[in-house]
Amino acid sequence: MTGPTARPATTAVTFPTGATTGTATVLGTRALPGGTGVLVDTTPFHPLDHSWPDQPGDTGTLVADGVIHPVVDCVTGGIGPDGAFAVGADIPVRRGDPAWRWLVVHLVDGAAPAPGRRVTLHVDDDRRAALSAAHTGCHLMALALNEALAGRWRKEVRLDGLGHPDFDGTAVAESRIDVAGTTDRYRIGTSLRKRFDTQGLREALPGLAAEINERLAGRLAQDAPVRVETPGPELTARRRWVCELPERTVGIACGGTHVRRLGELISLTVDLALSEDGGELVVVTTPKRS
Repeated sequence: MTGPTARPATTAVTFPTGATTGTATVLGTRALPGGTGVLVDTTPFHPLDHSWPDQPGDTGTLVADGVIHPVVDCVTGGIGPDGAFAVGADIPVRRGDPAWRWLVVHLVDGAAPAPGRRVTLHVDDDRRAALSAAHTGCHLMALALNEALAGRWRKEVRLDGLGHPDFDGTAVAESRIDVAGTTDRYRIGTSLRKRFDTQGLREALPGLAAEINERLAGRLAQDAPVRVETPGPELTARRRWVCELPERTVGIACGGTHVRRLGELISLTVDLALSEDGGELVVVTTPKRS
């Protein structure tokens, strides 16, 4: 890493408030495949989380002394107790490990601003808005899916924030968010089948999708406020998505970005598919923004 020899402190982030611009001081740089990783003290950029890589990193620009440096990706980085630097999948511990320093790494195309420089950061607003809409839609889908599948549980299971058995939290194996929507994959293995009735599930999918879509349309019509709660500005802070639905305020642990009100979405629809062997349920959620 170029720049000061002292280990950078954990990056402060402002994206939980919805920020897409800010100013910062460059702490150092690191040569990475595909460009140069720039480390700053504070940033509005949301990085891809290496532990649960659902929402992609923001793109945008860093501007220093009138020079525009395109940011082509943004990832999570860390400095271990031995001083070793790692990014993304090369980080051997989960985010938040107290022995590590946790950093937002801005991958720039070409030359990078030097350590000590003040920079202005600009996130691509439209891309961020699309990802935020998709991420909020993902949580709304999960709540509606839990409600639609509630009658299939044979045994007690943990409940979601609306009091329904948490199929999403119990069975989700992968969630991927992009500007067009989300794809969630749920594993229905032997262990789950002991508690969850899968008989006739394939035939029930069209009706379940219709039920979920009706529930989602009703949620959007409520235009409930949405916010991200965080105990502090650190990248490692445990944040929560909170939606103030009329019947109950609900929260879900989440490190991503979101819309401010459900009314920012015109529509939100799902498609359900079951794998040939019945072991995986795939839910594709598609939002449309106002």
